[in-house]
Amino acid sequence: MASSNFVDYVKICCRSGKGGAGSTHFHRDRTTAKGGPDGGNGGRGGHVILKGNSQIWTLLNLKYRKHVIAEHGLPGSSGLKTGKNGIDETLDVPLGTVAKDAETGEILFEITEDGQEKILVSGGKGGLGNDNFKSSTNRTPRYAQPGEDGKEEWKILELKVLADVGLVGFPNAGKSTLLSVVSEAKPEIANYPFTTLVPNLGIVGYRDHRSFVMADIPGIIEGAHLGKGLGHRFLRHIERNSVLLFMVPADADHIDKEYQILLNELKQYNPELMDKERILAITKCDMLDDELIAELSNEFPIDVKVVCISSVANIGIIALKDLIWSKINK
Repeated sequence: MASSNFVDYVKICCRSGKGGAGSTHFHRDRTTAKGGPDGGNGGRGGHVILKGNSQIWTLLNLKYRKHVIAEHGLPGSSGLKTGKNGIDETLDVPLGTVAKDAETGEILFEITEDGQEKILVSGGKGGLGNDNFKSSTNRTPRYAQPGEDGKEEWKILELKVLADVGLVGFPNAGKSTLLSVVSEAKPEIANYPFTTLVPNLGIVGYRDHRSFVMADIPGIIEGAHLGKGLGHRFLRHIERNSVLLFMVPADADHIDKEYQILLNELKQYNPELMDKERILAITKCDMLDDELIAELSNEFPIDVKVVCISSVANIGIIALKDLIWSKINK
């Protein structure tokens, strides 16, 4: 997935269709000079709808489409004919898309299933024709309802990446390297911080032709929950992962302290993230011998399963996959 093509945030103006007017008409034919009311109802204005599409991974198709306009409903006509409904404007979005009101920030709904449809902005109702207003005291109503106006509203669409495993760590912790080794994904890898600017997804092959999806989330920095380093843009992708794989390099000043900082950033952002399964991977262990690893284990946190790995030297990768699979299917 090219980084320039990964779009996880768009703001669009949605205008639903106006409802058609009801008809004021009276039945007339060769044998009826003064028939009763037979005005039909107006058609409903078109909705703006979001539809889940599992074949789409980003919001790229909406990046340059700032205005979404649905069709107006048509007016009713004689013979109790109802006007045609306006054509709905359906937007295909990836699974994990959250719709928000741009003015209030209120979360409206989330698209999580393929084919799932939700109305983002509803079309105006069609007006009632004069046939609906006839009564014993008013046999010839000469009025009908106008159609209800459509709505014009700004909406925000945010994508939370759907994956089984999310990689959590500071910049340069080795997340992209791990993803490139265990999957066919080709994230940009370099020896400087913030190489990864957008999430990268990879399908990791497992035993007996099974697989799971791993997401490389851009590096977190201390204060990310306050928005530092685009923290909110990064952290929201972690919310949709089943298992969180924390990654701390073996040459970190203090492994437990670094892990606790990462954990605290997630807790401050969303306390519900603490309920997810967690694994801690100590990366770059190819530069350590057994004696150093045993000495380093005194710094390991006691509340999480720890695995020592090296993506470059392929050390501990199979054990890590086994642990991830057991956590996913727990």
